[in-house]
Amino acid sequence: MKSSNSNSVLITGGGSGIGEGTAKYLAKQGSRVTICGRSEDKLIRVSNEIGSSCHYVVADINKENERERLLQEAVEHGKGLNALINSAGNMYRVPLEDLDENSLMDIFKTNVIAGMMLSKESLKHLKESKGSIVFISSVHTKRSFSGASPYAATKGAIETLTQVMASELGEFGVRVNCVSPGAVISEINIRAGLFSKEENLDRMSRLAPEHVLGRIGTATEIAEAIAYLIEAKWTSGAILRVDGGLSLGKIKD
Repeated sequence: MKSSNSNSVLITGGGSGIGEGTAKYLAKQGSRVTICGRSEDKLIRVSNEIGSSCHYVVADINKENERERLLQEAVEHGKGLNALINSAGNMYRVPLEDLDENSLMDIFKTNVIAGMMLSKESLKHLKESKGSIVFISSVHTKRSFSGASPYAATKGAIETLTQVMASELGEFGVRVNCVSPGAVISEINIRAGLFSKEENLDRMSRLAPEHVLGRIGTATEIAEAIAYLIEAKWTSGAILRVDGGLSLGKIKD
């Protein structure tokens, strides 16, 4: 596996959590990264911390014209495109009896459809570079959490999508893979209004013993897996579980 030096990488949801951690990790490896999100303050902070190798774009990936602008700026900044990391996502968590159809459609649009469309729109550049696409799934596809059916359904769709796209795009030399994290500190539940920052940290600490390795993960540890998949030239259609063993369903004595 060669290093990530000189790669051009577009990372959605780059203002916090896994997207932020991935941008910082890949930039340290020598990549030129473009990050996007809807909160300019967060993007400015991350971009300033990384330096000149990072370019930020305020964009809503649910909107076609903003995806087009995002992609154009990423290609200009990176002088091409080697990898697309579909990290942006939202949470919608309610009991089945309280499901709202519009909210369900919204989370599928953000978590699944936007990434599919951005992948389509990036394809020309990724064919030229023989590049790769990485999706972010979740341990929710392997462990059942009450009330999380909307979110889990989107992540299940992403894992299937990864394998179908990998099969379809292999002839062009474009690889498609997926990382499935366990519990990692992020703002997704806070943005959804489910928990305060303090409640979210408490929830994460209570989840730690459920992991075989006894702790939650870090964004950097997920970024390491993403970096591997960007450069693993004979790997496509993989669902790489980086979850500290949470998906193993450890049973307490």
